[in-house]
Amino acid sequence: MTFKVTILGAASAKPSATRHQTSQLVNHAEQYFLVDAGEGVQSRMMRAGVNPMRLSAVFISHLHGDHVFGLFPMISSLGLMGRKVPLHIYAPRPFDEILEYHTRYFDTALPYEVVWHEVDTTKHALLYENSVLEVWSVPLRHRVPTAGFLFKEKPAGLNVDKGAIERYGLGVAQITAAKWGEDVVLADGRVVPNGELTYTPWEPRSYAYLSDTNYSGKAVSLVRGVDLLYHEATYMDDMHSEAKKRGHSTTLDAARAAVESGARRLLIGHLSSRYKDEGALVEECRTRFPETYLAEEYKTFEIEQKKLAIK
Repeated sequence: MTFKVTILGAASAKPSATRHQTSQLVNHAEQYFLVDAGEGVQSRMMRAGVNPMRLSAVFISHLHGDHVFGLFPMISSLGLMGRKVPLHIYAPRPFDEILEYHTRYFDTALPYEVVWHEVDTTKHALLYENSVLEVWSVPLRHRVPTAGFLFKEKPAGLNVDKGAIERYGLGVAQITAAKWGEDVVLADGRVVPNGELTYTPWEPRSYAYLSDTNYSGKAVSLVRGVDLLYHEATYMDDMHSEAKKRGHSTTLDAARAAVESGARRLLIGHLSSRYKDEGALVEECRTRFPETYLAEEYKTFEIEQKKLAIK
């Protein structure tokens, strides 16, 4: 099952000739989710080979312009493209006021519905789910109400070990019961615990997006064990005081979050335009967390499925 993250923008407040403002595309099982929407995001989606019409939902971390200015042109374009299905947008208040003004003056007759879901940035709450995925809010520490997002696969259903089927001579009804997590009663009255019959074929995967924020121990605790962690690293560590004052993180803050969360890999982004050598920020992170990578625009990071051994 596909689980990929494509970076569409990784700059901080100001875009440059080579860096765009923050936005990412999460592809899970060919369902596409946009995370933040810096200006020009619809063009970058198309350059990445994804039609914006395929979006299932949009998640906006906070209402600073570099994370939301690209959303409203895309809303208009989707109307021109003839979208019919609703577009669900998860964002903090007062996004509803901003959306109301936009539709009043620019998109008075959209052929589809834009559905706003409020994100309470003070709570770790389930925002979205389908049959295989959940998306949770993660409270962050910024100058305005801000939430990160945790994408978590739901646990896979139980498989019944073929060896156990043969060993105990299980019939269809008994196999079905085992798949539902039940213990199985054999013909001679013996009860076989479910754990001796079944196994989970795949370990659920996860992706956490934490931008913009000071280091937050609470956020780290909420994403513990994450496979891929995106954490902002606006500044190098010699600007720690400036980062704290502005509600941002340094490279070593991001590395600390990765270490303490037990993340498998770390992506850093939201880099200040003052840095021309992005590699220097990566290297500083790697002094504390070697599995650090740059959130390079148009690069896709895959979270591979991990097969579990049969008990």
